Amino acid sequence: MGNVGLLLVGVVLLVNGLVTLSVVPERSAALLNIFVGTAQVVLPTIILVQHGADAGVVNGTWPSYLFGFTYLYYGLGIFLKLEPQGLGWFSSFVAAIAAYEALITVGSDPVFAVIWLTWAIMWSLFFLLMALGRGELARFTGWFLVLLGVPTCTVSAIFLLEGRWTSAASAGWAALGALLALSALSWRLARSGLARATADRADDGTAVAHVSAGADVRAATGPVPA
Repeated sequence: MGNVGLLLVGVVLLVNGLVTLSVVPERSAALLNIFVGTAQVVLPTIILVQHGADAGVVNGTWPSYLFGFTYLYYGLGIFLKLEPQGLGWFSSFVAAIAAYEALITVGSDPVFAVIWLTWAIMWSLFFLLMALGRGELARFTGWFLVLLGVPTCTVSAIFLLEGRWTSAASAGWAALGALLALSALSWRLARSGLARATADRADDGTAVAHVSAGADVRAATGPVPA
């Protein structure tokens, strides 16, 4: 994924997490998703047209499409009032690829392997929320995006752009520890009353599921299957 695109993705995940927590109205996040999603699709396409014969360029570019399509799908889905299931199943595809990338990257760059693992978890949560209607995971998903979106994307992009990236094993263990700690904090915050003012609207057996992802977050209101 391009470093400039990665820089922008962090703020999209942050905002989409706030949408999931019902802190930000989803329509106000739609344009941001469309803008960043478009950049994540158009810019890599230009690069591939110019340097498509270079395998290194192709390998560094194609992941942008996975996340760009997610943000475009979510942003356009808000305006078009699409059902979320299609994006949910697409998210399962992205999650599987991210998990695979985490496995094959761990030997060469353990820090980025943890980042891929984090994205795999995010998109798996999107799948559970949007495709399977697991609305009880909405608050955990929201906090997970808020706490981990910027560190895995924006902060990583800044380090890469400034040439301060490290692939040391110790850094990989530190990144894994941070993932575990922030996951635990997300779970704790999800069970707290913080940012809950407008999130609980399911007293009549109806659940509200917001999903980012990255991504990202498509809101679905309706009966949730058991």
